[in-house]
Amino acid sequence: MLDSRQETPGDVAGLRRGLEAADPATLLLSLVQLTGERHWLEEAKPYIRGPMNYQEFMPDQLRASIRDRLAEVLAERARSGNSCHPSPDDALLSEMMRLATGEAVPDDYIAMMREDLTADSLQSRSLTWRKRPSPAALEAAEVVIIGAGMSGLYAAIQLRQAGIPFVILEKNDAVGGTWHENIYPGCGVDTPNHFYSYAFEPNHDWSHFFAKRDELWNYFERVADNYDLRKHIRLGIEVTEARYDEASASWRITAQAADGSRQELIARVLVSAVGVLNRPKLPDIAGLGSFAGPAFHTAQWDKNFDWRGKRIAMIGTGASGHQVGPTIAPDVERLMIFQRSPHWVVPNPNYHAGVDEGKKWALANVPFYLRWYRFQLFWGFADGLHAALKVDPDWPQPKRSLNALNEKHRLFMERHMKSELADRLDLLGKVIPDYPAYGKRILIDNYWFRMLKRDNVDLITDPIEKIVPEGVRMKDGRIWHADALVLATGFKVSKMLFPMKIFGREGRELHDLWGADDAKAYLGLTVPGFPNFFMLTGPNTALAHGGNQIFMTECSVRHMMLALRELLESGRRSIECKSEVYESYNREVDAMHARMVWTHKGMTNWYRNPHGRVFAITPWRLVEYWKMTSRFDAAEYEFR
Repeated sequence: MLDSRQETPGDVAGLRRGLEAADPATLLLSLVQLTGERHWLEEAKPYIRGPMNYQEFMPDQLRASIRDRLAEVLAERARSGNSCHPSPDDALLSEMMRLATGEAVPDDYIAMMREDLTADSLQSRSLTWRKRPSPAALEAAEVVIIGAGMSGLYAAIQLRQAGIPFVILEKNDAVGGTWHENIYPGCGVDTPNHFYSYAFEPNHDWSHFFAKRDELWNYFERVADNYDLRKHIRLGIEVTEARYDEASASWRITAQAADGSRQELIARVLVSAVGVLNRPKLPDIAGLGSFAGPAFHTAQWDKNFDWRGKRIAMIGTGASGHQVGPTIAPDVERLMIFQRSPHWVVPNPNYHAGVDEGKKWALANVPFYLRWYRFQLFWGFADGLHAALKVDPDWPQPKRSLNALNEKHRLFMERHMKSELADRLDLLGKVIPDYPAYGKRILIDNYWFRMLKRDNVDLITDPIEKIVPEGVRMKDGRIWHADALVLATGFKVSKMLFPMKIFGREGRELHDLWGADDAKAYLGLTVPGFPNFFMLTGPNTALAHGGNQIFMTECSVRHMMLALRELLESGRRSIECKSEVYESYNREVDAMHARMVWTHKGMTNWYRNPHGRVFAITPWRLVEYWKMTSRFDAAEYEFR
């Protein structure tokens, strides 16, 4: 068995052994791209039912033939020194995407996929100057980035490539954002790692398909080192406010150090990369401060807390609760889970699976294997699901589902729940949601239902009256006695950029412009009246049905860099989007959301504000956002 650190062997037998652990459908796509041999697509097509490796049912003989032929091709390339990378025409690329996903893929994905197949390096994804500004002009364009998490690091890398000076201000004592802050038991990602990584910085050595927190944080630590970012980062510095000075066309930034001292900086451009999952939201329950034992939010987990042998009351059953519960349940005396509403839960055979050495070797060494594997994950966890989110106005069962595909997904998850709880029918009524699939974020089954069947676990759906010193008191008067209280209750997402104050032209504060809990931006990036200001992971750029937030950040930063190119090459002082562009775009966003699951009647989720407007997540397919952000139209912006 080869591992990812071994070089590609030159003999067919050695290569054949290396290919044994790799996914045959993905190997087939590499083979077709290297050779142009279309017949493999037709032979395999009847056996591919989806993009995941567990949706491939090719006969063993066909799998072996694919591996044999690819080993021959790779051996010949190694012998001849041929390292050219053939580019399929549009028709072949379309056929290959069809095979990769098990279904027809619209032609508007061709350009995006072609870019991903060829632009796999940082250089190919970096800004190209049309007329490079002078060194003095670049030096005067210093950028301040707020936040050294996933988005801030990526923005810094692209600015560094373009030669634009920058500094990153980070409130924590390390980089990594949410993956540094969250240390609760079981913390991990629910997007496959080989997709949840920068396109130009793959990690072939992920230990699992869905890695845990430490591996993810270490990935971002390595990125900061690999791209020499640390000398630009100031840790332990939290921005409190920023004011735009029209006379100098610059931002005056006020920050506070860990020791309480005040710092001030001046920047031409301000970039917010603070994210949305970093300000814990506590539940609105009376008596929360009266609890006698340890009580903390999952995002503020006490690393010294030992849960073994204790009675734990956990409020919340969303993404973090779904990870904490099964992790600690075997070791606690009792786990009492307080659920307000259930989530749809989907099984995934890869969720707990490790990545074997052969697969790692293929990812690192087989040409195009990684790129096609990422596309398969892109489809299976993002755009391939998008049709299930749209309301069919003629659908006869609107209370339970939105359309035929949404109903199909619902039935699939119901079957899984019923199978897991076949011997505990008393729990089914508590765990099957009464709203359509995707109304809240879908959770991947972390052995949740097996945990619920444990003798030391209670799932409580009755209403809570208040927290008392000894535990949780219900409205019927019952008290659940607890030694510790865990709050898995999410974040203050609606308070976007909170608690910072951002003052634009004429001294107007950004939150005053938005109004209560109603953040808006053009492409999630820019707001009129706030020149030279960009937001990453801004309004309507989060993802709820799946997807990859890194992909959205890569799109946003691309557009930001195009805007900065226009600003600097033209010699102008400031740039901001026009009001009519901002308003028109947000009308489109609202119109799209009006026909999607998150505004379904009676639906409650953190994506909507108290008035029902969806402010947090995107209504677009990822390919649509890629297209929008890949182009820059100067007519949409105002220069001063």
